[in-house]
Formats: sequence, structure tokens, C-alpha cells
Amino acid sequence: MKLSDFDYYLPKELIAQEPLSKRDASRLLVVDRRANTISHRRFRDLFEYLKPLELLVLNNTRVIPARLLGVKKDTGGKVDLLLVGRLSKKRFKALIRPHLKINQEIILNRGTVRAHLAGDKVLEFKKDLPSELLKKIGLMPLPPYIKRHPQELDALRYQTVYARNPGAIACPTAGLHFTKELLKEIKEKKVRIAYITLHAGVGTFKPVNRENIKEHIMEPEEFNVSRKAQGDVIKAKEKAGRIFAVGTTTARALETAAAIFTNHEPRLPAGKAGTTNHCGHTNLFIYPGYKFKVVDCLLTNFHLPKTTLLMLACAFAGKDLIMQAYQEAIKEKYRFYSYGDAMLII
Repeated sequence: MKLSDFDYYLPKELIAQEPLSKRDASRLLVVDRRANTISHRRFRDLFEYLKPLELLVLNNTRVIPARLLGVKKDTGGKVDLLLVGRLSKKRFKALIRPHLKINQEIILNRGTVRAHLAGDKVLEFKKDLPSELLKKIGLMPLPPYIKRHPQELDALRYQTVYARNPGAIACPTAGLHFTKELLKEIKEKKVRIAYITLHAGVGTFKPVNRENIKEHIMEPEEFNVSRKAQGDVIKAKEKAGRIFAVGTTTARALETAAAIFTNHEPRLPAGKAGTTNHCGHTNLFIYPGYKFKVVDCLLTNFHLPKTTLLMLACAFAGKDLIMQAYQEAIKEKYRFYSYGDAMLII
């Protein structure tokens, strides 16, 4: 399968630059795989598609303020840093713009914090950089297609209402549409809610540079599917309830866990949940041809062309139907990407 198969044209004005005033006011494009239909709803209508005893699975990762702005000590030129992984108390893997020379020093936070390039994509701070200090000096890592500086509002809105476990450098944006009130209503409908964690990192947004997409290698990302979440999935499957994965990160975590404790069987085993959490790192790359073992329905946002995220959606619903849905969304002027509208695939 070719990378060019997953390309499409999107007018720039459809890329959402700001969140809506209300999270659940976004639109919802519903793709029915069996009926081969596309319909237009509002996000709050998601409630109608959920039935008692079904399971809604959410990714409770929390985005950390991993973006830092500084200047080069020698020239005063601006430097934009994205910390993508902690190596020690002082060292981080980082994406740096523009490129720096080895040992070139960077001044941050008006001179109170200093760092230098210690190796290939390795940034070393002069002193320890604890999480509490990063919260004070860091910015929310908004994606580059949002053409503005992060604002105070983004610290709240580029975060789900159920975010708990810090570690992500990109938000699982399908979850941004939920409010606490909507989640309460869903629970009152006897729909179960389970939480997993996958810290979205470089693997989520790393560009695919191979025309043969099978040659692409995903960067590993940390995940955790708890014993409780395992049990919730098993109970739903035993009662023939559908599993709704909220976001591609949730889908990848569930499918990774399924592969671990089912030996690639098509469903979770009946009976008790495992005795341990399924955690570690996953580099599972899902593209057309993949057979889903756990996920029955997928809630997701619209994704950039030629990305692994779009490929996962195509694997779930079929490339032709997804690309048709994207063209319909463009025609109807849906809002795209992180702060944009949502798609439900049933």
C-alpha cells in the first residue's frame, strides 16, 4: 500500500485554530460501516449510539508543558524546544528548531535556566529540571498547524476533562469533546467507562517518509492497560457489548494489550482479568489489512494526510469509505484536526 493513497487536499481555513466555547458543541460525522452511510450529527448525539452494558474506553494521559522557548547564548537567536523524553534528571531527548551545534548553549526563562546540546537530539540542563519547574516555564505543545502562540486557555482546553497521568506531548484529541456532564449522563445510561493510558509521543505524529508504508517504523510509546480495564473489556465482550475506543491512542493500547494476553486470538478470553497490568511500550502500527481484536467502534478526530492516524482510521472502516467521509466533511466545512470536529465509526 502506497503513502500517496492516503493523501487529500484540505483548505487551510478548515484547520481549527481555536477550541469552541463549549467542548461538546462540536459536530459529529457518523460513518456506518455496515450500511456504508455517512450522517451529520452533533457530538452530544454520541449518547444515542451507546447502549447499556457497552464499554467506552478513554485515554487518561495528561499533556505536559513540554515546549520551551529560549535563545542561543552566542547569537541571541531564538530556539524552540520540544522535550520528547526524559533520560535523567538533567537530560532529555528533544526536538530542536533550528538545529544547534554540539555544546551550543541555550538560555531560557530570562537566564534562570540554561541548557546545551549534549548529543544528537539530547539536551542537557545545567541543573535538574523537575516536573514542577517544567510546569512553571513550559508551554503546552500545540501542534505546528495551529498558527499562534500557546495561550493560558490552551492549558485547560488542550487537555481532556479526565486527564490524570502526566506524560504526553500531544493530546488524545478525540477526548477533548467530552464534558463531565456528558460523561455523567453516559454512566447513568448504564454504559461502563474504562480508562487506559498511552502517553502520545513522537510515534503519534512522526511523519511517514516511505512510499511503501509497510517500511515505516513507529516510535515506541509508553502505555498501561490496568487489570480493571482488562476486566471491563472482558465483561463487555462476554455480554456481547461493543467496545468504543475514544481515539487512535486508545485503540492502539487496547489492540496491543489484546495481542499480549490472547496470543493474537480474535477476542479477549472469557473469565477473570489478568493478574497484572499490561504496560510497557508499544510501537504497533495499524494500517489497512490489520484485523482488530478488541475495538468495535472508534471515535476519532480528523487527521492530517499521509499520517499513521489516518491509516488507522482507514484500517478500521476501509480506505474508500474514510476518504469519502473526509471529502464529505470538507464539503460541509467541518473543522479539522486537534481543535476540530469528531468522527464516529460504527
